[in-house]
Amino acid sequence: MIARYSRPAMAGVWSDENRLACWLEVELAALDAWAELGAVPEDAARSIREQARPPSPQRVAELEATLHHDTAAFVDAVAETLGPEGRWFHHGLTSSDVVDTALALQVREAGALLLRGLERAEEAVVARAREHRRTICIGRTHGIHAEPTTFGLKLAGWAFELERGRARLREEALERMRIGKLSGAVGTYAATEPELERLACERLGLEPEPVSTQVLPRDRHAELLGALALVAASLERFAVEIRHLARTELAEVAEPFGRGQKGSSAMPHKRNPVIAERLCGLARVVRANAMVGLENVALWHERDISHSSAERVVIPDSFLALDYMLDRFAWLVEGLEVRPERMLRNLEAGHGLFFSQRLLLALVESGLERDAAYRLVQGNALRAQEEERDFRELVRADAEIAGRVDLDSLFDLDWYIRNVDTVFERLTALDRKEEPVHA
Repeated sequence: MIARYSRPAMAGVWSDENRLACWLEVELAALDAWAELGAVPEDAARSIREQARPPSPQRVAELEATLHHDTAAFVDAVAETLGPEGRWFHHGLTSSDVVDTALALQVREAGALLLRGLERAEEAVVARAREHRRTICIGRTHGIHAEPTTFGLKLAGWAFELERGRARLREEALERMRIGKLSGAVGTYAATEPELERLACERLGLEPEPVSTQVLPRDRHAELLGALALVAASLERFAVEIRHLARTELAEVAEPFGRGQKGSSAMPHKRNPVIAERLCGLARVVRANAMVGLENVALWHERDISHSSAERVVIPDSFLALDYMLDRFAWLVEGLEVRPERMLRNLEAGHGLFFSQRLLLALVESGLERDAAYRLVQGNALRAQEEERDFRELVRADAEIAGRVDLDSLFDLDWYIRNVDTVFERLTALDRKEEPVHA
Protein backbone atom coordinates (compact mmCIF):
# COMPACT_ATOMS: atom_id res chain seq x y z
CA MET A 1 0.00 0.00 0.00
CA ILE A 2 1.34 3.45 -0.87
CA ALA A 3 2.35 5.76 1.95
CA ARG A 4 -0.65 8.05 1.32
CA TYR A 5 -3.01 5.41 2.71
CA SER A 6 -0.71 3.83 5.32
CA ARG A 7 -0.85 4.76 8.99
CA PRO A 8 2.39 4.38 11.00
CA ALA A 9 1.38 1.66 13.47
CA MET A 10 -0.09 -0.64 10.81
CA ALA A 11 2.78 0.08 8.42
CA GLY A 12 5.15 -0.95 11.21
CA VAL A 13 3.45 -4.34 11.53
CA TRP A 14 4.03 -5.06 7.84
CA SER A 15 7.50 -3.56 7.61
CA ASP A 16 10.45 -5.74 6.56
CA GLU A 17 11.99 -5.13 9.97
CA ASN A 18 8.98 -6.51 11.83
CA ARG A 19 8.62 -9.44 9.43
CA LEU A 20 12.21 -10.50 10.11
CA ALA A 21 11.71 -9.98 13.84
CA CYS A 22 8.69 -12.31 13.74
CA TRP A 23 10.68 -14.89 11.80
CA LEU A 24 13.34 -14.77 14.49
CA GLU A 25 10.69 -15.11 17.21
CA VAL A 26 9.46 -18.33 15.60
CA GLU A 27 13.00 -19.67 15.18
CA LEU A 28 13.82 -19.02 18.83
CA ALA A 29 10.57 -20.59 20.03
CA ALA A 30 11.43 -23.71 18.04
CA LEU A 31 14.99 -23.68 19.39
CA ASP A 32 13.77 -23.46 22.99
CA ALA A 33 11.36 -26.32 22.32
CA TRP A 34 14.20 -28.43 20.88
CA ALA A 35 16.24 -27.72 23.99
CA GLU A 36 13.35 -28.71 26.25
CA LEU A 37 13.06 -31.97 24.32
CA GLY A 38 16.81 -32.55 24.63
CA ALA A 39 17.53 -32.48 20.92
CA VAL A 40 19.60 -29.27 21.13
CA PRO A 41 22.03 -28.56 23.99
CA GLU A 42 20.49 -26.11 26.45
CA ASP A 43 23.65 -23.99 26.60
CA ALA A 44 23.65 -23.70 22.80
CA ALA A 45 20.00 -22.64 22.76
CA ARG A 46 20.69 -20.12 25.53
CA SER A 47 23.71 -18.73 23.70
CA ILE A 48 21.77 -18.32 20.46
CA ARG A 49 18.86 -16.60 22.20
CA GLU A 50 21.26 -14.16 23.87
CA GLN A 51 23.13 -13.35 20.67
CA ALA A 52 20.54 -13.58 17.92
CA ARG A 53 19.15 -10.33 16.60
CA PRO A 54 16.82 -9.65 13.67
CA PRO A 55 19.05 -8.98 10.67
CA SER A 56 18.65 -5.80 8.71
CA PRO A 57 16.51 -6.03 5.57
CA GLN A 58 19.52 -4.68 3.67
CA ARG A 59 21.74 -7.58 4.76
CA VAL A 60 19.07 -10.14 3.91
CA ALA A 61 18.65 -8.52 0.50
CA GLU A 62 22.40 -8.72 -0.12
CA LEU A 63 22.44 -12.43 0.59
CA GLU A 64 19.22 -13.07 -1.33
CA ALA A 65 20.77 -11.54 -4.45
CA THR A 66 23.00 -14.63 -4.57
CA LEU A 67 20.84 -17.25 -2.86
CA HIS A 68 17.54 -16.30 -4.54
CA HIS A 69 15.74 -17.51 -1.39
CA ASP A 70 14.67 -15.01 1.23
CA THR A 71 14.31 -17.44 4.14
CA ALA A 72 17.72 -18.99 3.45
CA ALA A 73 19.16 -15.48 3.30
CA PHE A 74 17.55 -14.67 6.64
CA VAL A 75 18.93 -17.84 8.26
CA ASP A 76 22.44 -17.12 6.97
CA ALA A 77 22.24 -13.47 8.08
CA VAL A 78 21.31 -14.45 11.63
CA ALA A 79 23.75 -17.36 11.83
CA GLU A 80 26.76 -15.33 10.73
CA THR A 81 26.80 -13.60 14.15
CA LEU A 82 26.31 -16.75 16.23
CA GLY A 83 29.62 -18.57 15.90
CA PRO A 84 29.80 -22.39 16.14
CA GLU A 85 26.45 -22.58 17.96
CA GLY A 86 24.78 -21.22 14.86
CA ARG A 87 24.62 -24.73 13.43
CA TRP A 88 21.53 -25.30 15.60
CA PHE A 89 19.68 -22.31 14.20
CA HIS A 90 16.75 -23.33 11.93
CA HIS A 91 17.28 -26.94 13.06
CA GLY A 92 14.82 -29.34 11.39
CA LEU A 93 12.65 -26.58 9.99
CA THR A 94 11.50 -25.80 6.48
CA SER A 95 10.97 -22.26 5.27
CA SER A 96 7.18 -22.35 5.52
CA ASP A 97 7.38 -23.47 9.14
CA VAL A 98 8.89 -20.09 9.85
CA VAL A 99 7.09 -17.93 7.30
CA ASP A 100 3.55 -19.21 7.88
CA THR A 101 3.85 -19.24 11.66
CA ALA A 102 5.38 -15.76 11.71
CA LEU A 103 2.59 -14.49 9.46
CA ALA A 104 0.12 -15.56 12.16
CA LEU A 105 2.01 -13.31 14.59
CA GLN A 106 1.80 -10.36 12.23
CA VAL A 107 -1.89 -10.97 11.58
CA ARG A 108 -2.55 -11.07 15.31
CA GLU A 109 -0.78 -7.75 15.81
CA ALA A 110 -2.46 -6.14 12.80
CA GLY A 111 -5.83 -7.55 13.80
CA ALA A 112 -5.61 -5.89 17.21
CA LEU A 113 -5.16 -2.52 15.49
CA LEU A 114 -8.18 -3.11 13.26
CA LEU A 115 -10.34 -4.11 16.21
CA ARG A 116 -9.46 -0.85 17.94
CA GLY A 117 -10.31 1.02 14.74
CA LEU A 118 -13.65 -0.75 14.51
CA GLU A 119 -14.39 0.08 18.13
CA ARG A 120 -13.73 3.77 17.53
CA ALA A 121 -15.86 3.76 14.38
CA GLU A 122 -18.72 2.03 16.16
CA GLU A 123 -18.57 4.43 19.10
CA ALA A 124 -18.69 7.40 16.72
CA VAL A 125 -21.72 6.00 14.89
CA VAL A 126 -23.57 5.16 18.12
CA ALA A 127 -23.00 8.66 19.50
CA ARG A 128 -24.35 10.36 16.37
CA ALA A 129 -27.24 7.87 16.18
CA ARG A 130 -28.36 8.82 19.68
CA GLU A 131 -27.96 12.49 18.85
CA HIS A 132 -30.32 12.12 15.88
CA ARG A 133 -32.64 9.37 17.09
CA ARG A 134 -35.68 11.62 16.39
CA THR A 135 -34.29 13.68 13.52
CA ILE A 136 -36.95 12.91 10.92
CA CYS A 137 -35.93 12.41 7.31
CA ILE A 138 -37.46 10.71 4.32
CA GLY A 139 -36.54 7.10 3.74
CA ARG A 140 -35.79 6.21 0.15
CA THR A 141 -36.08 2.93 -1.72
CA HIS A 142 -34.79 2.68 -5.29
CA GLY A 143 -33.71 6.30 -4.77
CA ILE A 144 -37.39 7.35 -4.53
CA HIS A 145 -39.20 8.76 -1.49
CA ALA A 146 -40.72 5.91 0.52
CA GLU A 147 -41.73 6.67 4.13
CA PRO A 148 -40.29 8.78 6.95
CA THR A 149 -37.54 7.41 9.16
CA THR A 150 -34.98 9.10 11.37
CA PHE A 151 -31.37 9.81 10.67
CA GLY A 152 -30.51 8.19 13.98
CA LEU A 153 -32.26 5.00 12.96
CA LYS A 154 -30.20 4.94 9.78
CA LEU A 155 -27.01 5.26 11.83
CA ALA A 156 -28.15 2.63 14.34
CA GLY A 157 -28.21 0.15 11.46
CA TRP A 158 -24.63 1.09 10.67
CA ALA A 159 -23.62 0.45 14.29
CA PHE A 160 -25.04 -3.06 14.28
CA GLU A 161 -23.34 -3.80 10.95
CA LEU A 162 -20.00 -2.61 12.30
CA GLU A 163 -20.46 -4.82 15.36
CA ARG A 164 -21.15 -7.82 13.13
CA GLY A 165 -17.98 -7.05 11.22
CA ARG A 166 -16.01 -6.73 14.43
CA ALA A 167 -17.36 -10.01 15.79
CA ARG A 168 -16.74 -11.79 12.49
CA LEU A 169 -13.15 -10.60 12.48
CA ARG A 170 -12.43 -11.10 16.18
CA GLU A 171 -14.21 -14.37 16.87
CA GLU A 172 -13.82 -16.14 13.55
CA ALA A 173 -11.27 -14.92 11.01
CA LEU A 174 -8.54 -13.76 13.42
CA GLU A 175 -9.12 -16.70 15.74
CA ARG A 176 -8.72 -19.16 12.89
CA MET A 177 -5.48 -17.45 11.90
CA ARG A 178 -4.04 -17.97 15.40
CA ILE A 179 -2.34 -21.08 14.06
CA GLY A 180 1.25 -22.21 13.59
CA LYS A 181 2.93 -25.18 11.97
CA LEU A 182 6.36 -26.72 12.49
CA SER A 183 5.64 -30.01 10.75
CA GLY A 184 8.36 -29.94 8.13
CA ALA A 185 8.60 -30.30 4.38
CA VAL A 186 5.26 -32.05 3.71
CA GLY A 187 3.65 -31.96 7.16
CA THR A 188 4.79 -35.39 8.36
CA TYR A 189 7.14 -34.21 11.17
CA ALA A 190 9.92 -36.24 9.52
CA ALA A 191 12.58 -33.75 10.68
CA THR A 192 10.67 -32.33 13.65
CA GLU A 193 8.25 -33.72 16.24
CA PRO A 194 4.60 -32.98 17.04
CA GLU A 195 5.68 -32.14 20.60
CA LEU A 196 8.16 -29.60 19.25
CA GLU A 197 5.33 -27.92 17.35
CA ARG A 198 3.09 -27.94 20.41
CA LEU A 199 5.74 -26.43 22.69
CA ALA A 200 6.81 -23.78 20.17
CA CYS A 201 3.24 -22.75 19.36
CA GLU A 202 2.44 -22.54 23.06
CA ARG A 203 5.36 -20.14 23.52
CA LEU A 204 4.04 -18.03 20.65
CA GLY A 205 0.42 -18.00 21.82
CA LEU A 206 -0.72 -20.05 18.83
CA GLU A 207 -2.44 -23.39 18.26
CA PRO A 208 -0.83 -26.10 16.10
CA GLU A 209 -2.47 -26.79 12.74
CA PRO A 210 -4.19 -30.22 13.05
CA VAL A 211 -3.03 -31.31 9.59
CA SER A 212 -0.69 -29.28 7.41
CA THR A 213 1.23 -29.87 4.23
CA GLN A 214 4.35 -27.78 3.72
CA VAL A 215 2.08 -24.80 4.35
CA LEU A 216 -0.95 -23.93 6.39
CA PRO A 217 -4.21 -24.50 4.50
CA ARG A 218 -5.06 -21.31 2.65
CA ASP A 219 -8.77 -21.40 3.40
CA ARG A 220 -7.76 -19.69 6.66
CA HIS A 221 -6.17 -16.80 4.79
CA ALA A 222 -9.07 -16.59 2.35
CA GLU A 223 -11.50 -16.32 5.26
CA LEU A 224 -9.41 -13.55 6.76
CA LEU A 225 -9.33 -11.56 3.52
CA GLY A 226 -13.06 -12.13 3.13
CA ALA A 227 -13.74 -10.76 6.62
CA LEU A 228 -11.66 -7.68 5.86
CA ALA A 229 -13.51 -7.23 2.58
CA LEU A 230 -16.87 -7.42 4.35
CA VAL A 231 -15.89 -4.63 6.73
CA ALA A 232 -14.67 -2.58 3.78
CA ALA A 233 -17.94 -3.25 1.96
CA SER A 234 -19.88 -1.99 4.98
CA LEU A 235 -17.82 1.18 5.08
CA GLU A 236 -18.47 1.61 1.38
CA ARG A 237 -22.21 1.26 1.95
CA PHE A 238 -22.11 3.96 4.61
CA ALA A 239 -19.94 6.19 2.44
CA VAL A 240 -22.28 5.82 -0.54
CA GLU A 241 -25.17 6.96 1.66
CA ILE A 242 -23.22 10.01 2.77
CA ARG A 243 -22.33 10.81 -0.83
CA HIS A 244 -25.97 10.61 -1.91
CA LEU A 245 -27.22 12.73 0.97
CA ALA A 246 -24.52 15.33 0.28
CA ARG A 247 -25.65 15.91 -3.32
CA THR A 248 -26.70 19.48 -4.10
CA GLU A 249 -30.34 18.50 -4.63
CA LEU A 250 -30.50 16.91 -1.17
CA ALA A 251 -27.79 18.65 0.94
CA GLU A 252 -28.91 16.78 4.05
CA VAL A 253 -25.35 16.17 5.24
CA ALA A 254 -21.89 17.53 4.46
CA GLU A 255 -18.39 16.31 5.16
CA PRO A 256 -16.28 18.36 7.58
CA PHE A 257 -14.65 21.22 5.71
CA GLY A 258 -11.59 22.80 7.32
CA ARG A 259 -10.56 26.42 7.32
CA GLY A 260 -8.52 27.08 4.20
CA GLN A 261 -9.60 23.85 2.52
CA LYS A 262 -10.25 23.88 -1.24
CA GLY A 263 -12.86 21.66 -2.84
CA SER A 264 -11.73 22.24 -6.41
CA SER A 265 -8.76 23.77 -8.15
CA ALA A 266 -11.12 25.49 -10.60
CA MET A 267 -14.49 26.04 -8.87
CA PRO A 268 -14.31 27.88 -5.54
CA HIS A 269 -17.85 26.93 -4.56
CA LYS A 270 -17.17 23.17 -4.46
CA ARG A 271 -17.46 21.20 -1.23
CA ASN A 272 -17.13 17.62 -2.34
CA PRO A 273 -17.55 14.37 -0.34
CA VAL A 274 -13.94 13.42 -1.01
CA ILE A 275 -13.38 11.23 2.04
CA ALA A 276 -16.52 9.21 1.39
CA GLU A 277 -15.44 8.78 -2.22
CA ARG A 278 -11.99 7.70 -1.09
CA LEU A 279 -13.54 5.05 1.14
CA CYS A 280 -15.48 3.70 -1.83
CA GLY A 281 -12.34 3.51 -3.94
CA LEU A 282 -10.28 1.69 -1.30
CA ALA A 283 -13.13 -0.74 -0.64
CA ARG A 284 -12.70 -1.92 -4.23
CA VAL A 285 -9.07 -2.73 -3.49
CA VAL A 286 -9.85 -4.74 -0.36
CA ARG A 287 -12.70 -6.56 -2.10
CA ALA A 288 -10.47 -7.48 -5.04
CA ASN A 289 -7.84 -8.79 -2.63
CA ALA A 290 -10.39 -11.20 -1.17
CA MET A 291 -10.71 -12.80 -4.60
CA VAL A 292 -6.94 -13.37 -4.60
CA GLY A 293 -7.32 -15.15 -1.27
CA LEU A 294 -9.83 -17.52 -2.82
CA GLU A 295 -7.54 -18.15 -5.79
CA ASN A 296 -4.74 -19.07 -3.35
CA VAL A 297 -6.66 -21.93 -1.74
CA ALA A 298 -6.05 -24.46 -4.54
CA LEU A 299 -2.31 -25.20 -4.51
CA TRP A 300 -0.54 -28.13 -6.16
CA HIS A 301 -0.11 -31.28 -4.06
CA GLU A 302 1.61 -30.44 -0.75
CA ARG A 303 2.32 -26.91 -1.94
CA ASP A 304 3.56 -24.63 -4.66
CA ILE A 305 4.48 -20.97 -4.30
CA SER A 306 1.85 -19.42 -6.55
CA HIS A 307 0.17 -18.05 -3.43
CA SER A 308 3.32 -16.56 -1.95
CA SER A 309 3.91 -13.58 -4.21
CA ALA A 310 0.23 -12.66 -4.16
CA GLU A 311 -0.04 -12.86 -0.37
CA ARG A 312 2.95 -10.57 0.08
CA VAL A 313 0.83 -7.90 -1.60
CA VAL A 314 -2.80 -8.55 -0.70
CA ILE A 315 -2.57 -9.39 3.01
CA PRO A 316 -0.54 -6.33 4.07
CA ASP A 317 -2.41 -4.06 1.65
CA SER A 318 -5.82 -5.19 2.91
CA PHE A 319 -4.87 -4.49 6.51
CA LEU A 320 -3.29 -1.16 5.62
CA ALA A 321 -6.21 0.00 3.49
CA LEU A 322 -8.85 -1.04 6.02
CA ASP A 323 -6.93 0.54 8.90
CA TYR A 324 -6.85 3.82 6.98
CA MET A 325 -10.52 3.50 6.00
CA LEU A 326 -11.64 2.97 9.59
CA ASP A 327 -9.71 6.00 10.77
CA ARG A 328 -11.14 8.24 8.05
CA PHE A 329 -14.65 6.88 8.50
CA ALA A 330 -14.62 7.57 12.24
CA TRP A 331 -13.31 11.08 11.55
CA LEU A 332 -16.02 11.60 8.95
CA VAL A 333 -18.85 10.49 11.25
CA GLU A 334 -17.54 12.45 14.23
CA GLY A 335 -17.45 15.68 12.22
CA LEU A 336 -20.36 15.06 9.85
CA GLU A 337 -22.54 18.14 9.41
CA VAL A 338 -26.16 17.03 9.73
CA ARG A 339 -28.92 19.38 8.49
CA PRO A 340 -32.31 18.48 10.05
CA GLU A 341 -34.05 21.47 8.51
CA ARG A 342 -32.99 20.38 5.03
CA MET A 343 -34.16 16.84 5.76
CA LEU A 344 -37.59 18.14 6.71
CA ARG A 345 -37.73 20.35 3.64
CA ASN A 346 -36.90 17.40 1.37
CA LEU A 347 -39.51 15.29 3.11
CA GLU A 348 -42.19 17.92 2.49
CA ALA A 349 -41.08 18.26 -1.12
CA GLY A 350 -42.69 14.87 -1.69
CA HIS A 351 -46.17 16.46 -1.45
CA GLY A 352 -47.15 14.15 1.42
CA LEU A 353 -47.08 11.05 -0.76
CA PHE A 354 -45.46 9.00 1.99
CA PHE A 355 -48.88 8.84 3.71
CA SER A 356 -50.12 6.54 0.93
CA GLN A 357 -49.63 3.24 2.77
CA ARG A 358 -51.35 4.45 5.94
CA LEU A 359 -54.29 5.59 3.85
CA LEU A 360 -54.37 2.29 1.96
CA LEU A 361 -54.47 0.26 5.17
CA ALA A 362 -57.14 2.48 6.68
CA LEU A 363 -59.36 2.03 3.63
CA VAL A 364 -58.93 -1.75 3.76
CA GLU A 365 -59.78 -1.72 7.47
CA SER A 366 -62.90 0.32 6.63
CA GLY A 367 -64.18 -2.60 4.55
CA LEU A 368 -62.97 -1.67 1.04
CA GLU A 369 -61.52 -4.43 -1.12
CA ARG A 370 -57.72 -4.08 -1.22
CA ASP A 371 -57.26 -3.62 -4.96
CA ALA A 372 -60.03 -1.02 -5.10
CA ALA A 373 -58.46 0.81 -2.16
CA TYR A 374 -55.06 0.63 -3.84
CA ARG A 375 -56.42 2.13 -7.09
CA LEU A 376 -58.12 4.97 -5.23
CA VAL A 377 -54.94 5.91 -3.36
CA GLN A 378 -52.70 5.42 -6.37
CA GLY A 379 -54.85 7.67 -8.56
CA ASN A 380 -54.56 10.55 -6.12
CA ALA A 381 -50.86 9.90 -5.62
CA LEU A 382 -50.08 9.97 -9.32
CA ARG A 383 -52.09 13.15 -9.73
CA ALA A 384 -50.18 14.77 -6.87
CA GLN A 385 -46.91 13.88 -8.56
CA GLU A 386 -47.89 15.00 -12.04
CA GLU A 387 -49.57 18.23 -10.97
CA GLU A 388 -47.21 18.90 -8.03
CA ARG A 389 -50.14 19.22 -5.66
CA ASP A 390 -50.45 18.21 -2.04
CA PHE A 391 -51.55 14.58 -1.74
CA ARG A 392 -53.40 15.26 1.51
CA GLU A 393 -55.56 17.98 -0.03
CA LEU A 394 -56.41 15.84 -3.05
CA VAL A 395 -57.47 12.98 -0.78
CA ARG A 396 -59.61 15.28 1.38
CA ALA A 397 -61.42 16.36 -1.79
CA ASP A 398 -62.03 12.77 -2.93
CA ALA A 399 -65.54 11.82 -1.79
CA GLU A 400 -64.84 8.08 -2.19
CA ILE A 401 -62.12 8.39 0.47
CA ALA A 402 -62.99 11.27 2.78
CA GLY A 403 -66.20 9.73 4.11
CA ARG A 404 -64.59 6.39 4.95
CA VAL A 405 -61.64 7.26 7.22
CA ASP A 406 -60.49 9.85 9.75
CA LEU A 407 -57.92 11.66 7.63
CA ASP A 408 -56.74 13.97 10.43
CA SER A 409 -55.49 11.01 12.44
CA LEU A 410 -53.85 9.42 9.39
CA PHE A 411 -51.73 12.39 8.37
CA ASP A 412 -49.55 12.25 11.49
CA LEU A 413 -45.79 12.40 10.94
CA ASP A 414 -44.97 11.18 14.44
CA TRP A 415 -46.76 7.89 13.71
CA TYR A 416 -43.78 6.78 11.63
CA ILE A 417 -41.25 7.11 14.42
CA ARG A 418 -43.32 5.84 17.32
CA ASN A 419 -41.27 2.63 17.61
CA VAL A 420 -37.82 4.16 17.23
CA ASP A 421 -37.12 3.79 20.94
CA THR A 422 -37.35 0.01 20.60
CA VAL A 423 -34.39 0.03 18.22
CA PHE A 424 -32.40 2.25 20.54
CA GLU A 425 -33.06 -0.12 23.42
CA ARG A 426 -31.41 -2.78 21.29
CA LEU A 427 -28.53 -0.40 20.65
CA THR A 428 -28.08 0.07 24.39
CA ALA A 429 -28.02 -3.71 24.81
CA LEU A 430 -25.31 -3.87 22.14
CA ASP A 431 -23.17 -1.44 24.14
CA ARG A 432 -23.42 -3.68 27.19
CA LYS A 433 -22.23 -6.83 25.44
CA GLU A 434 -19.07 -8.13 27.03
CA GLU A 435 -16.02 -8.78 24.92
CA PRO A 436 -15.00 -12.47 24.80
CA VAL A 437 -11.74 -13.22 26.56
CA HIS A 438 -9.05 -15.10 24.65
CA ALA A 439 -5.94 -16.52 26.22
